[in-house]
Amino acid sequence: MVHGIVTGHGGHITVYSEPGRGTTFHVYLPMAEAEPIMEGAISQAIPFGDESILLVDDEETIVEIIQKMLEELGYQVTAFTSPMAALAKFREQADAFDLVITDMTMPKMTGYQLAQELLESRKETPIIMCTGFSELINEETAKAIGIREYIMKPVAITELANTIRRALRPE
Repeated sequence: MVHGIVTGHGGHITVYSEPGRGTTFHVYLPMAEAEPIMEGAISQAIPFGDESILLVDDEETIVEIIQKMLEELGYQVTAFTSPMAALAKFREQADAFDLVITDMTMPKMTGYQLAQELLESRKETPIIMCTGFSELINEETAKAIGIREYIMKPVAITELANTIRRALRPE
């Protein structure tokens, strides 16, 4: 996942390793000058919502970040770091969720497997696959099983907001 993020931003990683002494990683990213953001400009360009979202990612930090973004956009979020627990909750209350956002690479159950189970329970469930680099799935594969949208991490709040609105549109 780190390699995909770094190369996606035009950077690279070097590794130096000595047996018995350890390993050193250097991450190089191109320098960019930040443009000042005009106050209020972001909220006008980002679509908000009030739907209920089931969020699933095995990395707690990622869950916290994405949950905060979603709540800032007005959504009610139920978050899980376990796909098995998320699936159990969905099966109990499938109609309580308007949308599911899931990671791909998780222990015990992949996002692909989770999506298949969710769609088996409620076939019209809008699902967004939000993942880092994965050789196991791509946008075409995801859409073939019924996943509505596919986005790569790291995700900006504008991209997330627009993707949610697209996923929630009736097909």
